[in-house]
Amino acid sequence: MKDMRYHGCWPTMITPFTDANTVDFKAVEQLTNWYIDRGSDGIFAVCQSSEMFFLSASEKLDIARAVVDAAAGRIKVIASGHTADDHNQQIDELAAMAETGVDAVVLVANRLAKEDEGSDVFMRNAQDIFDQLPAVTFGLYECPYPYLRLLDDQFLAWAAAEEKLVFLKDVSCSLEIEKRRVELVKGTKLALFNANTATLLDSWIAGYHGYNGVMANFHIDIYKWLYEHYTEDAALARRVSDFLTVTAVAEARAYPVNAKYHLDQTEIPMSLLTRSKPVSLLNENARHEIHSLIRMEREMRRELGLKL
Repeated sequence: MKDMRYHGCWPTMITPFTDANTVDFKAVEQLTNWYIDRGSDGIFAVCQSSEMFFLSASEKLDIARAVVDAAAGRIKVIASGHTADDHNQQIDELAAMAETGVDAVVLVANRLAKEDEGSDVFMRNAQDIFDQLPAVTFGLYECPYPYLRLLDDQFLAWAAAEEKLVFLKDVSCSLEIEKRRVELVKGTKLALFNANTATLLDSWIAGYHGYNGVMANFHIDIYKWLYEHYTEDAALARRVSDFLTVTAVAEARAYPVNAKYHLDQTEIPMSLLTRSKPVSLLNENARHEIHSLIRMEREMRRELGLKL
């Protein structure tokens, strides 16, 4: 039975494409099952890792439906695809995504106001979305592309208290901000998910509810082990956290091409084609780094008693 809580370790799902540059739905199904088999508590589909800014409107909806179908009620699935600049078009996007069967539709913070617009515009646009789509369950993602807009404390406290959001993907990368946010949403239903590995363990200790990040596409099972065991052995937990932090450098190495290469070299055959990055970025050095990462993952899994 699907866990109704928003918690645990969730991937930001990549989009497999065929060599003909169409969505590879067979690989989408295989990847969904791989996440679940490796311990995923939920999936964030149609997000930046999914190359949502490079997907057509129909592709976004088809991917969300495919992931919902493949998950088959075993875990939660949330999705965004909230990329339009025009406010009314955004509402149409969000309404359509809600019809795919996802558990929550994720707002993108930098879509709610332009970079030179203030919190008043952000609040007005958010409130209008909530008013026009009252039956939709919403999350929110502080997506760093095309620009990073972090939530201000006033909005976060209001959204939590008014039960406007059930999920926040935090990309602040600041333990100070994370600790403050724990206090702002305390006693509400808003679940806080950290995208940053370096602060992850300490954010969980402070009260965060989960992890939602890029590196779950490489070794979500190791993140899940840490989530389930970090209170049992502080020294081992810190060592696993350090391992995850060091290996998270892969996020800056031709991602998501390198994630596709990693999966293709391990368990899920897929093309390396992406729309957001040229495959040529995955040069000989980048491939060597992935093979080194695979060996390091196996050693850590062996030590933790995880499936190799």
